[in-house]
Amino acid sequence: MKKFELMALPYSENVLEPVISKETIGFHHGKHLLAYVNNLNGLLENSPLAELSLEEIVLKGEGGILNNAGQILNHEMYFAQFMAPKTDNKPIGKIAEAIVRDFGSFEAFKEEFQKKGATLFGSGWVWLSADNNGKLVITQETNAANPIQRGLKPLLTFDVWEHAYYLDYQNRRPDHLAALWQIIDWNVIENRY
Repeated sequence: MKKFELMALPYSENVLEPVISKETIGFHHGKHLLAYVNNLNGLLENSPLAELSLEEIVLKGEGGILNNAGQILNHEMYFAQFMAPKTDNKPIGKIAEAIVRDFGSFEAFKEEFQKKGATLFGSGWVWLSADNNGKLVITQETNAANPIQRGLKPLLTFDVWEHAYYLDYQNRRPDHLAALWQIIDWNVIENRY
């Protein structure tokens, strides 16, 4: 059986401050994501899904296997898209052009993305994805769902589970969402696109 491992962060735990604190990264990555990895490895023992990739497990799994695999996939994409805070941080390249084409402007896109994140009931994720024609769409995914389950290519995500922001922002989810734009590494999003 293949074992999944906790992803290494591509930056130190304090690089995203003040947008995301070192303490939040420690809990979010070092405790929550690690628990999903350990849970999935335990659930995959003697499972016919044990040799599949994470994406294949998300597409074929059910119950606890799906939930833990989905959380790993979502969190790996989430943590990999960040860099040190930068003021006036904006998309580049083809993704920038596609955002303007499909949403009218970067500001209009940000407003819609943040609104979808702020209004998602309960826990989950807000995603920017591309369909098979490259058209960009924003989706709300509950719990551990991922846009690949809808046939979309996920590009950018904001985690709206409370563990992602509660230590730093308490119940102010919209403030957390608005701050995240400062730490998006648009090179990563461009490469995903």
